[in-house]
Amino acid sequence: MKRSDRPPMKHAEQVSSLLKQLLGQPGLGEQITRHQAWLIWDQLVGEQIASHARPLKLRKGVLEVQVDHPVWMQQLQMLKPQILQKITDKIPNAGITDIYLRQTRNRDASMPRKKVKSISNPELKDEMRNLFTRQKKVDKLRRES
Repeated sequence: MKRSDRPPMKHAEQVSSLLKQLLGQPGLGEQITRHQAWLIWDQLVGEQIASHARPLKLRKGVLEVQVDHPVWMQQLQMLKPQILQKITDKIPNAGITDIYLRQTRNRDASMPRKKVKSISNPELKDEMRNLFTRQKKVDKLRRES
């Protein structure tokens, strides 16, 4: 809608009330809590593993992780119980019960973007898109160094 087509605002909303509305949406708090695993992934698994494995999606308590090489996939398979325990310790309400490892031929950044398109909540979609963009920059810097 063009600015000229909008009716004039009667009064400005307070930021606190807007945040309450946003965060009060059903299920949004749970979604944010569950997706915190993306934010602390590097801390959970360490820098070396994080450079070869990234969280891809979360569905029904199963965190899907893309791994770029079979050797790393085997290593992560053995480390699954420890990683799950760390997730539970750091994010107790995340509800992540299992990790599914998926090997990818390359660590293409377009894969997460496809998943972001399926998110219906626009605010969460923007935050996830920003997160993946920042992660792509970090990965590029790691490869260059």
